[in-house]
This record gives sequence, structure tokens and C-alpha cells, in this order.
Amino acid sequence: MLEQSTAEYERVILIGLITQAQDEEKSKEYLDELEFLAYTAGGEVLKRFVQKVQMPNPKTFIGSGKMEDVLAFVEANNIDTAIFDDELSPAQQKNIEKILKCKVIDRTYLILDIFAQRAQTSYARTQVELAQYEYLLPRLTGLWTHLERQRGGIGMRGPGETEIETDRRIVRDRISLLKKKIAKIDRQMEVQRGNRGALVRVALVGYTNVGKSTLMNVISKSDVFAENKLFATLDTTVRKVVIGNLPFLLSDTVGFIRKLPTQLVESFKSTLDEVREADLLLHVVDISHPSFEDHIDSVNQILDEIKSAEKPTFMVFNKIDAYEPETIESDDLVTEKTKAHFSLKEWKQTWMQRENTDAIFISALNKENLEEFRKMVYDKVRDIHVTRFPYNNFLYPEEYLE
Repeated sequence: MLEQSTAEYERVILIGLITQAQDEEKSKEYLDELEFLAYTAGGEVLKRFVQKVQMPNPKTFIGSGKMEDVLAFVEANNIDTAIFDDELSPAQQKNIEKILKCKVIDRTYLILDIFAQRAQTSYARTQVELAQYEYLLPRLTGLWTHLERQRGGIGMRGPGETEIETDRRIVRDRISLLKKKIAKIDRQMEVQRGNRGALVRVALVGYTNVGKSTLMNVISKSDVFAENKLFATLDTTVRKVVIGNLPFLLSDTVGFIRKLPTQLVESFKSTLDEVREADLLLHVVDISHPSFEDHIDSVNQILDEIKSAEKPTFMVFNKIDAYEPETIESDDLVTEKTKAHFSLKEWKQTWMQRENTDAIFISALNKENLEEFRKMVYDKVRDIHVTRFPYNNFLYPEEYLE
């Protein structure tokens, strides 16, 4: 008989700042996202600490008074991990660990940890490993407590530094090895993409957890892993899809996130090659999220970085079944109407009236509006197909289409 095991969540606290560049609302939004990240990684958030400062403290990120509050809470509630919303410098991390005496990680390392959990193929695992080593290299000193020889004094002289130098060299060698491995896999994938023949390529792009994989499963009738957690997809999946008499390739890509660490963008640039080589982008948006317009901007910024912002793009607003606008009571004369109060009909009018923007509102989970979506995708892909392969007939003549 199989033993039943219960998954234990780590006890976690979150720490963030309110600064001139990040107001209270923005800070709350980032911490909500950080809480979802912590939950995805296997943590249960017990409390959030927020401090209003001009700029982060260079030694301990937050002020000494707030640090005492955090320490008291950590000791009283047996906290395992403290997660900071911004990237900590190696010195800050070391100082905070000394004070709190618990595991201290930042947003970057948390994202890397989730990536390590989710990576399936050897390619994704190699990329995650490279990003983790690059993050680890400047932080090696804090991880080696047996190197206390570096203090100097009686009995502490001699080759104290050599061990850490050796470790640094091992990590650097590993980084260069992984870079060579990634370059080799890149070449293989380029050949693979070149063998795909006369098919139009369509890529699903968008913020993390907006429903790209669910949409992929519905259209391509495939079984791509989809879950209501951040970064459920790490490996690019490509499927051949046929709508009517027209076959094309559809790829599901890694979701983007705000405050994405630079070393991660670099190591995942090659995963985004599918996006770079696509003929049409389907930009999926979770309209039920309060700050979905910020998400659109974040995705557009990354598309701009990988020089794909000018590609033909089709906006797909997903999760209309979960959208609930805020309401204003009929006798409320004070509250001003904002975008949070827009109904779906108003959002449709807003987006439909924008120049050069094709948009559709669907629910991939409940299969709402999918026929209209298929028709629009068919028209878009057909235009590209006819232009690119004028003599390439379709699977069967169009008069057979229903």
C-alpha cells in the first residue's frame, strides 16, 4: 500500500519597500505577485512587512527599527524564509542572514528556484543552471562558513583565500561549459526550425499565468501542462494545428514577468527564438487581472528588446468568465468612474477602436467565443500563407469549407 504523504509548506514572510519610484499601490501589487511566486515555490506567507523610505538601506535593505520588528516576528513564529521583493546585493544578504538567522532570498532567486522546479527538457535545465551559477558567483563568500580563516590574527595565517578562489574557478569553468552547451543546442534547434517546411509560424506570447497553455490545448487538442501557478510552462512547445483547410505551426512560449532579472532574460533569449522567428504573434492577456494593462506594457517591452515588437500582433483577451468590474452604487455621487469600473462591453469598445489593433475577447477554459477566435486566426494566417506561398494549394479547395 502506498504511504500517504502531506506536502509541508515553508513558513515565509515578505518584505518590500515604498519608495519614490514605487508608490503604495504598486508595492502592494508587487507583493501580491511575490506571494503568488512564494506559493508556487511551496511557501505559505504568514506576514508582509512594508517600509516607506527614500531609498533602500545599503547595509540591510530596510531600516534598523523595521529590522527589529521583523526579527521579533521571525523568532516568535519560527519562520523558515524571508523573501525580499527586490534584488539584494551579496553584502546585504549576508548582513540580513546574520541578524535574522533564517534563510534570506530575493525575488530573483525565488524565480530561479521556480524555474529549476519546472524545467523539464535538458535545454531548459541547462539555461536555469547557467542563470543560477551567474547569480551564485558573487555570493560564494556568504555560503562558505568554514572559511573563517579570512579574519586574520593568530592561527589564522596561511592559505585561507585559496579555497574560495578554487570554488570561484570551479563555478566559472562550469559557466563557460554551460554556455558552450547552450550554443550547441541553439544550433541544433535552428536546424530543427529550418526543417519545418512551408508552414506559417504563430507564437503565443504574454504575461505568466494568463492562459497561454490552456488556449494551446484547446486549439491544438494537445496535452500541454497547464496549471494556475506562475511559470507552469518553461519549455517551448510547438504543435501543428489545422483550422479548416489550413495547416500552421503554433508555439507556446515562456510567460514574462515584471522585474525579470537580467541574467534570466539573457539565458532565456534563445527560448524566445520561437517568438523571434514567428510570422504572427497572439498576445494573450488575462483581463480579469486588475493591472492587465501594465502586463501588456511589460510584454511589449520584452518584445521590443528581442526586436519582435513590429511583428503582426493579435490581442487575445482571455478569462472573460472571471472578469468582475468594481461597481458604483446608484446613490454614490463621490466615487469617480475609473478603468476598474469598466464593463466588458466598454473594454471591447476601447480596444476595438484603437488603430491597427485586432482584439478578441474569449474564455479558453469555458470555450467561449472560440469559433470567432478560430475564424480570425484563420483569416490572419491565410493572408500570410497566400503571400508567402502563392502556388502552395491548401489541404483542399475552399468551397469545401463549411
